[in-house]
Amino acid sequence: MARANRSDQRLDAPKGLRNSAKRNRASKDRFGRFTEGVARGMGTPWFLLGLSLFVIAWMAWNTLAPEAWRFDSISLGFIALTLVLSLQASYAAPLILLAQNRQDDRDRVQIEQDRQRSERNLADTEYLAREVVALRLAMRDMASKDFIRSELRVLLEQLDERSDDRDDETMNAEPDAR
Repeated sequence: MARANRSDQRLDAPKGLRNSAKRNRASKDRFGRFTEGVARGMGTPWFLLGLSLFVIAWMAWNTLAPEAWRFDSISLGFIALTLVLSLQASYAAPLILLAQNRQDDRDRVQIEQDRQRSERNLADTEYLAREVVALRLAMRDMASKDFIRSELRVLLEQLDERSDDRDDETMNAEPDAR
C-alpha cells in the first residue's frame, strides 16, 4: 500500500497540490470530451431532425390541444419555445467553441509532429543523396566491364604481335644455322 502511494506522489508539486492537480487535469479532460461529444452530436443530421420534430410537436401541441392543456400561447408567439431554443443555443455555442479549441490544440500538435517528421525525412533524403553521389563517384574510379575487355583485347593483340615477331625470328635464324 505504501509503495502504491509513493509511485503516485509527484516531487515537482507541493504536497497539497499533488492529488488535486491530477484530479483537476482529469476533470478538464472529462469536460473536454463532453464538449466534443455535444459538438459532434449537434453536427449530425439526426440532431437537426430531432430538434425539428421537437419544435413541430411543441407547436402542434400548443395549437391543437385543448386550451386547458396548452402551456405555451400561440397568441404570444410561443414565448416558452423561444426561451427553450435560446437556452439551448446559449449553451451550445460555448460548448462548440470549447470543442473547436481542443481540436485546434490537437491540430497544432499534429502539425508540429508532421513538421518534425518532414525535417527528419528531408535530412534522411539528403544523406541518402550524398551517399548515392559518393557511390557514383567511387564507381567511376573502378574499372568497368567494357574497359577491362578493351584492355584484354589490347593485351591479346600485343601478345599476338610478339608471338608473330618470335616466329619470324626463328624462321630467319634457321636458314643461317644450316
